[in-house]
Amino acid sequence: MKKEELVKALSQDTDPAPFFAEADRVRREEMGDGVHLRGLIEFSNHCRRRCYYCGIRAGNAKVRRYRLTPAQILDCARTAARLDYKTIVMQSGEDNHWGPRQLADIVAEVKRETGLAITLSVGEHTKEDYKLLRAAGADRFLLRFETSDRRLFSMLKPDSDYDNRFRCLAWLKEAGFQVGSGVMAGLPGQTLESMADDILLFRQLELDMVGIGPFIANPDTPMAGAVGGTLDLGLRMVALTRIVTRNTHIPATTAMGSIDPQGRQKALRCGANVLMPNISPKEHRVDYSLYPGKICTNEAPEQCAGCVDAMLVSLGRRRASGYGHTLKSIEASPR
Repeated sequence: MKKEELVKALSQDTDPAPFFAEADRVRREEMGDGVHLRGLIEFSNHCRRRCYYCGIRAGNAKVRRYRLTPAQILDCARTAARLDYKTIVMQSGEDNHWGPRQLADIVAEVKRETGLAITLSVGEHTKEDYKLLRAAGADRFLLRFETSDRRLFSMLKPDSDYDNRFRCLAWLKEAGFQVGSGVMAGLPGQTLESMADDILLFRQLELDMVGIGPFIANPDTPMAGAVGGTLDLGLRMVALTRIVTRNTHIPATTAMGSIDPQGRQKALRCGANVLMPNISPKEHRVDYSLYPGKICTNEAPEQCAGCVDAMLVSLGRRRASGYGHTLKSIEASPR
């Protein structure tokens, strides 16, 4: 699809039903009916960044900060293995407490004991740090750029560098990671043209995974009171991303389920093929408060697993077998 076609499809004046159906067809053809489950471990809500939209930004004194211990992280990974999830996603703010060597040691221990695929989402690091984490056994890395619009990026992330963000994505590929990124839909000041650019950039970067969620304003941030993104716009982004990227893994994000009880189910019907049930300790989930109204903060991991399985049955889908590694190239196959 060309940029002008994407802009038209993103417009509320265009009926999305035809390309929702096409996205579902492409998903079935390229990815099958299996849905990959990735167990999410939010292991620290400390962050050195001051992104204007994020509830765990540095300087937000209302957040109750926490860090899991290496033993707690390993215990969460054991839970994932017991629930037959094939992947864990270790996510945190950009927390200076974790040196790359310490984080690499945790990754190596988790890999050694569980054999799970490991995705890291821990922000910007040096090229050598990424190589160290990859050598320790991490398979994938998620680093969202949030918007391809340089002007909007600088407004949202005043202490981040646009060019370095994309430099890090290149370093991750160079280190041998399967690389994921993503954006928010419905940001204040975002245009349909910039969202079309986002989708085209997903294809240009040959990303292995793309996450898209609606912007949800957090009252404890500089963007408090801003109008949030809609589920409709988020679903349009998911569907068009599926059509354009073909075989990229696309999650039905928690943010979609947080603004609509059927949000994740709707995303799975228009191109998504991944779910990320939360397996973090319950006592800390409410503290990883990127945005208000986040779902799945009170359920035990076993309850989440049962809920997800019931959801898949209701959609005529099933858990995918295997680790859900990238389909982009055989070079990124599991070790």
